[in-house]
Amino acid sequence: MKKVDKLMKQAVADRVFPGGVLLVSKENRILFFEAYGESDIYSKSLVTTETVFDLASLTKPLATVPAIIMLVQDNRLALTDKLGQILPDFANTDKADISIRNLLCHNSGLPDYQPYYKILRKHHADDRKQELQKLLVKEPSEYPKKERTVYSDIGFMILEWIVEAVSGHRLDSFTEREIYKPIGLNNLFFIDLNIQGASLPFDSRNIAATERCPWRKILLKAKVHDDNAFVSGGIGGHAGLFGTAVDVHNLLSEIISVFHGQGTTGVFQTEIIRLFLTKQKDSERALGFDTPCAENPSCGRYFSENTVGHLGFTGVSFWIDLDRSITVILLTNRVHPSRDNERIKTFRPVLHDAVMETLLH
Repeated sequence: MKKVDKLMKQAVADRVFPGGVLLVSKENRILFFEAYGESDIYSKSLVTTETVFDLASLTKPLATVPAIIMLVQDNRLALTDKLGQILPDFANTDKADISIRNLLCHNSGLPDYQPYYKILRKHHADDRKQELQKLLVKEPSEYPKKERTVYSDIGFMILEWIVEAVSGHRLDSFTEREIYKPIGLNNLFFIDLNIQGASLPFDSRNIAATERCPWRKILLKAKVHDDNAFVSGGIGGHAGLFGTAVDVHNLLSEIISVFHGQGTTGVFQTEIIRLFLTKQKDSERALGFDTPCAENPSCGRYFSENTVGHLGFTGVSFWIDLDRSITVILLTNRVHPSRDNERIKTFRPVLHDAVMETLLH
């Protein structure tokens, strides 16, 4: 892995990101795990293998999707269930017939994103979740469902609402109780911004800083980077999860083991996991997971067709080659101090190619 190590060091030197952690495993055995650069360019704190990162959109496959899986396993939810059936607020809207499957596949007809935070920040913190739900109900569809795949934060905001309506618990407490704790994960969590003076479940000095936010006028650290999740109190179906590379790996390892019929905790069922990790016929994605795109995939050239993964805006990602049981987790703070730094887009495929060339040759 000398080439891989050199690439990571060069990425820090070239300011692809201030700091990062790379973890590579095969058959759930960690083969490479190193930390690079700074977690905070102002305090000069160094990244360690225990550094906590804002996982951004990895929240989708690491929190929201597992929560949906649990509800499907318990027969409390079906992939064919429609929005209008589950959430009465949608019953008389153009979104009533959108299914859980459509939301997971990002082919629901919903737009990709709306800056809801600009409206929500004007409301009292206690009212924002309810106001967000009103905006979701009013959000017009942009195209007929199944017509095309449009990656949508909005769809996952609705999935969070569904998890909470069906389970009777907030997304963070549901995932912690039903998934993280039974698997033994202590370092995957949401940070509730509405609890003043709450004790954080980690050493706050060892958390990667993200952006110096123009409208919040602060350097974001232990506060979710995503604007919409921030105004909603830090907990969202699309963003809000924080964690370490080890616990991201431990959760993914359990999922991979179950996929291959070797799960140890009994949290997930093989049949359901295989269903969720299969690329869908009417979408470019699996159920809540991304798959490599045809041109210039971020996972590079060597991952098999049977691959799932996800990217996160803050500079985080994971890719799993299910055929070979190879996992590559890259956690960085590329938005520190500004989101304008997009060098990671060209770096990711080069890094993944170097990893796979090492493992396959």
